[in-house]
Amino acid sequence: MAIFDRTIVRLLPAVPRPVVQRLSSRYIAGPELKDARQAVRRLNADGKAATIDVLGEEITTEEEASAIVRAYQDVFADIERCKLDSGVSVKLTGLGLKLGYELCRNNLRTVVEDAASRGNFVRIDMEDSSTTDATLRLYRELRAEGHTNVGVVLQAMLRRTLGDIDALADLKPSVRICKGIYVESPEVAYQDFEAVRAAYVRALEALLDAGCYVGIATHDEWLLSEARRIVAERGLERGDYEFQMLLGVRPERGDELVREGHRLRIYVPFGRHWYAYSLRRLQENPRIAGYIAADTFGRLLGHNGA
Repeated sequence: MAIFDRTIVRLLPAVPRPVVQRLSSRYIAGPELKDARQAVRRLNADGKAATIDVLGEEITTEEEASAIVRAYQDVFADIERCKLDSGVSVKLTGLGLKLGYELCRNNLRTVVEDAASRGNFVRIDMEDSSTTDATLRLYRELRAEGHTNVGVVLQAMLRRTLGDIDALADLKPSVRICKGIYVESPEVAYQDFEAVRAAYVRALEALLDAGCYVGIATHDEWLLSEARRIVAERGLERGDYEFQMLLGVRPERGDELVREGHRLRIYVPFGRHWYAYSLRRLQENPRIAGYIAADTFGRLLGHNGA
């Protein structure tokens, strides 16, 4: 069945969008800000913090990028008004990175400055390796301008990551470390499952050695165990680090982390630009991709028998 599921993963772009949307709904709060608000309230009530993400990787115009900026401003106002324990995460393609570096920088600065005016925090997400240099450059430029309410994401699977940690060490950045799920070439990224795991542990150790605040983002049970061991061996306090997970993924394990006394943050995406994000989540979980096949075949059979 696992081989079948992985085969279906490769065919996901051909699957009808309504089917993808239904099966990925567990990972997305909904299309509107109110959906994210409700999700964050539930998480906060369970002792979990949140990071709200406005989905928007599929934007193609400056006007659409500006709309994403306004959406984030609405998010900050809502967080403040409702007293939610949440920051935000931004994808630079949603702010216009592929339309122009200066456009993206201006949009990002607007988001970060609005967050700062409300005492909030912005995490610059990392996308595929073609955007890594620009992402880290923009992060450095914001820090050079005096913005301290901004962090970044690094992907353990990329071969360059330890070098990036060393290059950023002088800033003592707030970093989310994740495995990374973008399809990359062997020259750019580790391909073997165990190699990626080993790279994750090396990156986590290097970040802590550099005095960074680290968001340990993983659902991998072995990595969770290793991270908890490292945290305990270093005698880190609850405010020195946090674990991070995705909405809808292993919520019971997240509850256990909270009960153990760890700070946990859940990534809460919302918005109408849901398709690209949904494909990545489903490609990350081939078992769910298998459900798509069963659902699609069932619909076809039902149609043919009508």
